[in-house]
Amino acid sequence: MTETLPARGTAAQPISADTQAPAHSAEHRPALPSLTGARWWAAFAVFVLHALVFLPVYPFQKSELFRHIHQWIPMQLGAAGVTFFFVLSGFIIYWSFRPGMSVRGFYRRRVLKIYPTHLLAAAAFVVVASVPLSRAVVWVPNLLLVHTWVPKWTTVGGLNVPSWSLAAEMLFYLSFPLVLPLIRRIPTRRLLLAMVLLMLGIAALHTGYFLWADGPKGIANAFAPRLVPGNTSPYYELHASPAWFAQPNIPVSPSYWLSYTFPLSRLPEFFLGVLAARMVIEGRWRNTRLTLPLLALGIAYAATWVVPVNYKMSVLLLAPMTAVVATLAARDLQGVSGLTAHPRMVWLGNISFAFYLIQFPVMALITRHLIGGKEFGILGWALFSLLSLAVSTVIAAALYHWVDLPIMRRFARPRAAAPARSAVSAESGANPSP
Repeated sequence: MTETLPARGTAAQPISADTQAPAHSAEHRPALPSLTGARWWAAFAVFVLHALVFLPVYPFQKSELFRHIHQWIPMQLGAAGVTFFFVLSGFIIYWSFRPGMSVRGFYRRRVLKIYPTHLLAAAAFVVVASVPLSRAVVWVPNLLLVHTWVPKWTTVGGLNVPSWSLAAEMLFYLSFPLVLPLIRRIPTRRLLLAMVLLMLGIAALHTGYFLWADGPKGIANAFAPRLVPGNTSPYYELHASPAWFAQPNIPVSPSYWLSYTFPLSRLPEFFLGVLAARMVIEGRWRNTRLTLPLLALGIAYAATWVVPVNYKMSVLLLAPMTAVVATLAARDLQGVSGLTAHPRMVWLGNISFAFYLIQFPVMALITRHLIGGKEFGILGWALFSLLSLAVSTVIAAALYHWVDLPIMRRFARPRAAAPARSAVSAESGANPSP
């Protein structure tokens, strides 16, 4: 017998009396264009940070001007994009869940959504950076998306750097069918309490990392360019250089690894999104005004400047970020249009996953052939950033339309019948991340 994901309640256990019936049935949930469009802004935030750090434009990166710019565009900008993707992933996975969907079919869709684009981006990076295939420790864990389980930069940053977040996504997908029965047992009236308790658990977890794991305890930015001597731009950013791949081991700060890249640490963020989806579906989140969630997010983001690195990545941003995701969904349900729901933004959101993965190989290519061996100031950096943005967008569009969509349409649909359109883009799923 084929195992299936449980519907609301189970066949043997009806919905409890204190659980409100869904406001939108699983078979007829509408598309959420605002959430799709918002994915682009999250991916773009990651791109801005990466362009600043991963384009080794000398002497600009060694200038006082760069230092000031990096103070205003710190690591938590990119981390905020990843946090959004993790919460969004949980929201969309639950939103697009249909009763009776088989566990095997669920896993097949998730693998087909993630791996083809990931493998192509990784292959592009191998070619661009001339990655030595003899060093299996560099690329095999990355291809299998298990590299962030090991606290060594040789593996965590061993290949296409942005793909670290996909290892967390794979854990999210693996755990969802297993935890779903527990999520279903939470009465509707206690969903908010469950989210508060989960947030407190996340804060306690990261406080434990801060107190007991080795690593920086100050509030300084921990993610900055790795510079080499001289004012001439190198041909390789360090994470794409032959010297990097030749290292037998590159240690990473335990507290940084535990707080940011360790998949288990990010798992609760996914389930915050799952709980938020339940709140929207069951009518517990009806707010359609973005002013307060965005204001709270702005205040939380400002606070990241004055907290240790363990709290910069996601902890302070999670509650307002979840509120933004839920509010965008509520706006779509109420027919409230906005910038992120514009068709062009929705298209950008659809290609954002490929854009997120291909940006670093593109930057490595531009560095090797256009930046290396020369000297540039801020205008040169701005030019190469715009070029990286344009090239990454074009390649991402090609990957989405010629790889992702055909694969999802051909292989990811249930075998019995074509599914109804029910999620953020019928085949889009959720990223990234970052």
